[in-house]
Amino acid sequence: MSSTAVRRTVLAAFAAALALLATACGGSSDGDSAAGDGKAKAEQSAPAEGAEESAPAGKALTAEELEKVALAQADVKNGEVATELSADDQVAKDRISADDQACLPLVHVQGAVAQGEPAADVQRSWQGQSESPSESKGPDGQDMTDIDVNKIMLNVASYADGGAEEAMAGLKAAVEKCADGFDATVGGDRMRVTKVSGLDRLKAGDEGLTVDIGVATGEDTDGLMKLVVVRKGATLATFSAVNLSSMMTGAQFEVPAEVVDAQVAKLG
Repeated sequence: MSSTAVRRTVLAAFAAALALLATACGGSSDGDSAAGDGKAKAEQSAPAEGAEESAPAGKALTAEELEKVALAQADVKNGEVATELSADDQVAKDRISADDQACLPLVHVQGAVAQGEPAADVQRSWQGQSESPSESKGPDGQDMTDIDVNKIMLNVASYADGGAEEAMAGLKAAVEKCADGFDATVGGDRMRVTKVSGLDRLKAGDEGLTVDIGVATGEDTDGLMKLVVVRKGATLATFSAVNLSSMMTGAQFEVPAEVVDAQVAKLG
C-alpha cells in the first residue's frame, strides 16, 4: 500500500506490524514467546493508579477527570496501551477535511479527534498481536507462525448541554449519507473512502454503533477499517480499529472486544 493511498495514521499503525511479520517469516521460538508472555503478564499484574475509577454520570468531565477514566494499561490483559499518541498518529483537527461536510464526523473518528466542541477530551492508543501456527512451511520445511496485529486509536470526550447526543446523531447521519464513499484529507495525506456500511447498534452505554470503512489502497481489494462509538451520559468514546491483514486484503475482522469493553466499563 502506498503512502499516498492511505492516511498517515494507518501507515504509522502498521510500521511496527510489518517488522513483526518479517520476523515471523523466520519461524518462531516457543521459549522466546513464553518469556515475552511472562514479562507482559508481570508488567500488567499491578493495577495502575486510578484503574478502578469510573465517570460520574450525566456531567461534563474535565481533562483531569477524563484522564482517570480513559483506558490504562492495567485495564487490559493483552496488548500495549499508550497514554499519548505518537507524533505520526497525531493530527490537528483543522488539518482534517472531507469533500462532503456530512462525512467529516467519520474522519474525526478515524483520526482519534473529538467530535464538535467538547468540554475536554483525551486520546489513547492500543496495539496487540496474537500468534497461531501457520499452514505454510518455511523454505527449509520449518514450522511458521501467523501473526495477527491490531491497532486501535481512541478518543474520550466529554460534552456540556447535550453535545454528546448531538455528536452521536451526526455520526449516525454520516453513515447513511456517506454510504457510497467520499474523499478526505488527514494532515497532508489524501484518502479515498470507497464504502461506508454496517450501522450496527451496540448494546453498550446509552448509545452505541459500529461502522465498516472501505479504504482505497491502490490494490485490487480495498482495505478495511472499523469504527466503534459509544455514548455514556455526556461522554463519548470513539475507537478507530485497523487489522494488518484486513488492511491489505479487505477481509472482515473482529475489533478486540476487551479494549472496547474495558473503556466503556470505566465510563460508569
